[in-house]
Formats: sequence, structure tokens, C-alpha cells
Amino acid sequence: MNYYVIYDGNCNLCVSLVQLLENLDQGKLFRYAPMQDEQTLAQFGITPQDCEQGMILIDRNAPQRRWQGSDAAEEIGRLLPAGSIFVDAYRALPGMKWVGDRFYEQIRDNRYTIFGKRSSTYQSAYCTDGSCANL
Repeated sequence: MNYYVIYDGNCNLCVSLVQLLENLDQGKLFRYAPMQDEQTLAQFGITPQDCEQGMILIDRNAPQRRWQGSDAAEEIGRLLPAGSIFVDAYRALPGMKWVGDRFYEQIRDNRYTIFGKRSSTYQSAYCTDGSCANL
């Protein structure tokens, strides 16, 4: 495991995407913590205001290396097997990065309205020792 994914554990879309990533990765590259886990956020110096900008990907070996929002989604895609082919093609298309960033922002800002809000925070099975608080 080399990366931490900080996601909105109350967002139906976010949780579905984390579950898909869990199934694809099986804990090999990624560990997960919900944005609602204040103890874990504090360990990384992440504030609730930081979380308003979207998901966060943190390099475990160099925690100062971080990606957020659509950049985090692209980096996660790039890290998956054969994912760099698709991410590189997307990035090579003129204007697509700008469009993708705006699309991500719209989804991020309206995620509860569009996809709904969970009644309880999702805790991934791929947290260190089963507890996201102990990342």
C-alpha cells in the first residue's frame, strides 16, 4: 500500500467509487479514510475546509505529495493497471483538463442533491488494521 484516499464517507457517489476501487485494487495500493474521520485528518494536517475542495490522495512515502479533486481522480486512475494510457490520452486532448475540472467541481458541489447522502458514514475495510483512525 502506497497511498491514502480521503473521501466523503457520507456521499453515495463517493462511497460507490471507493467500493469500486476497493474491488479493483484489493488493498494493494490504496487505503481509505472518510473525510468525517477527524482524527485521521488531523494526522495529515487536513482541515474540514480542505475537504470542501474534494477528495484527497496522499503519497504514503512522501505525505507532502498530495493531489486533490479532479487531480486526485486522475492520479488514482493513472496508478491503476493500464490506467495511465487512458489518463494520458485524456490529458492530451486540448481543453479536456479544463472541462474535467469544471465537471468535477459541479459534481462535488452538488453530490448530495444529485446522488443522495448516506445515513451513516462508510468505513472501508481497507484501513490500516481495520480502523481508519489508525492510518
